[in-house]
Amino acid sequence: MSQSKCGVVAVVGRPNVGKSTLMNGLIGEHLSITSSKPQTTRHRVLGVMTQPVKDVPTQFIFVDTPGFQTKHSNALNKTMNRAVLTALADVNVILWVVEQGKVGHADLKVLELCPKEVPVVAVVNKLDQLNDKNLVLPFLQKLGEMRNFAAIVPLSAQAGKNLDALKEVVSGLLPEQPFFYEEDTLTDRPEKFLAAERIREKLFRLVGDELPYTCTVVIDRFVIEEGRRVIHASILVDRQSHKAMIIGKGGEKLKRIASEARQDMERLFDGRVHLETWVKVRSGWADNASLLQSLGYE
Repeated sequence: MSQSKCGVVAVVGRPNVGKSTLMNGLIGEHLSITSSKPQTTRHRVLGVMTQPVKDVPTQFIFVDTPGFQTKHSNALNKTMNRAVLTALADVNVILWVVEQGKVGHADLKVLELCPKEVPVVAVVNKLDQLNDKNLVLPFLQKLGEMRNFAAIVPLSAQAGKNLDALKEVVSGLLPEQPFFYEEDTLTDRPEKFLAAERIREKLFRLVGDELPYTCTVVIDRFVIEEGRRVIHASILVDRQSHKAMIIGKGGEKLKRIASEARQDMERLFDGRVHLETWVKVRSGWADNASLLQSLGYE
């Protein structure tokens, strides 16, 4: 069999272009959390996929990054932007994700951050949302004039269309070298981190647009007892009114958030989970750099 290929692939773009959905589709696992709200991804999330491409053993190490922020400048946003820049520092390939038909100032700002010496693949996402397919080719040609891309790949991450073509393109750009991780590795993140992310995803999905992004999740206890994971989690919010919003009438909203998060964890961890959640007010957490660090923000 051929020499194996292995490399790090950064997935970058402005908020809400579908980076996390793309990475999940590529690795075939719901690893990076998704929602329609911007800033759902706040951390660098690494997803590993090992499979042969054209009979060549290949290990893709995808790095999902937060959307690069150009509008806000609090400590949380600065931390997220730092995560993007760190991810670009030592990679073999960059996937610059844009929406079909839309390239604005925020997209170009991200493209400017991509080092010239690293091959960049322009990934044109959300093709399934386009009514007039005649608009695709002119848009791809316009992109081609912006930079000397290694490739331009139109696809739909949500519908899973053309993902294999992207894997083939990326594989061709990876160096020949031994795998960095065991073949069955999915991520370098611990279960504790993945548990917090599952709760945060349900918060964003179930509380709706009225919930400000200034809420986060802290795992207070994570142990394995009698063959099941016992997890105690705190949801931190900025104000008392946000706390009431999450708990809901008679505690129904919080019960649903916890129940759906627990079911997702059981699927991901392949075992039983006992989850208890509390909502606590901690004002100003998103603009406190040292507190962010203690909460696990890099």
